[in-house]
Amino acid sequence: MTDVHALSGAYAVDALDDIERAAFERHLAACAECRAEVASLRETAALLAATEAVEPPTSLRGRVLAEISTVRPLPPEVAPQQPRRWLGTLVAAAAAVVVLLGAGLAVWHQPWEENPTVAESVLSADDAQSTTLELGEATATMTRSDSLGRAVIVTDDMPPPPEGKVYQLWFDVPGEGMVSAGVMPIATDQTVVLDGDATAATGAGITVEPTGGSKEPTTAPVALFPFDA
Repeated sequence: MTDVHALSGAYAVDALDDIERAAFERHLAACAECRAEVASLRETAALLAATEAVEPPTSLRGRVLAEISTVRPLPPEVAPQQPRRWLGTLVAAAAAVVVLLGAGLAVWHQPWEENPTVAESVLSADDAQSTTLELGEATATMTRSDSLGRAVIVTDDMPPPPEGKVYQLWFDVPGEGMVSAGVMPIATDQTVVLDGDATAATGAGITVEPTGGSKEPTTAPVALFPFDA
């Protein structure tokens, strides 16, 4: 069984599936070491992403995409060997950043996604409709494309949720109510594709939920985004 500590590198680059992410976020709430490691990896990735984009050689991009799934963060070791764990997670983060550089530094991608350009496709669709809300000092923009049936949220300066909580996304679907559209990673600036078909939804929302998410909202929405008919 994979040591949960070893998932910090993959979590930092949004490379976990829903089950792994939920399990790691439950662990993250109680592990200061992993929180510090995730924050450090994301800070490093953000600094790299802020630099001028450089198109990597075609051969390098292909090699990274082919081999990144073989990069495994090492589990925690005793003190004399602990730098190996950091090396493993940094290798995973660096590999993902290389993929980002090749993609234009726009969105965090899992290199094994079926369609790694979903977010860009939605944001640039001819029928894309966007709503931007100010949430204190933060902003959040929800964009939906009916032709693609998907929605994307882009946040800027989003404050972290309370300890042990997460931001959960929802679709407002007539006849069904609020339907979960996934849990947002903990990051201030991010681009997230909502889970599920956005075609039937009349809007989307964000609530604060326990780590791992809820089957239905347990708090009042912190943001509601109406979709045009």
